[in-house]
Amino acid sequence: MIELLATQYAYVLLFVLFGIGIYMVIANENLVKKLIGVSLFQSAIFLFFIAMAYVEGGSAPIVPADGPVASPLPQVIVLTAIVVGIAMTAVGLALVIRIYSEYGTLREDTLREVRADE
Repeated sequence: MIELLATQYAYVLLFVLFGIGIYMVIANENLVKKLIGVSLFQSAIFLFFIAMAYVEGGSAPIVPADGPVASPLPQVIVLTAIVVGIAMTAVGLALVIRIYSEYGTLREDTLREVRADE
């Protein structure tokens, strides 16, 4: 069992990041911490795509080789997802700044109370 975990460390890290990200989104009341949790969750998904695309002894598809060739498609998908994730994080932070300037708090329960009073 330990040998399997030692050879598949990317998957262990993937599930740790996935769990921490989901926990932060569900358990935290602070909006910034929720946004950090979403970013950790996205990082786990990126790691999953890269780990699944790894080919033992594979070479780049540009270089002619006799052995297995790694597909560049997962890397392209991850690069696109990173750009989308950065844009989403920037928009989320802009919304958090606007919420804080409007209501003076970032706690979700306090925001619900304030919105209910309006």
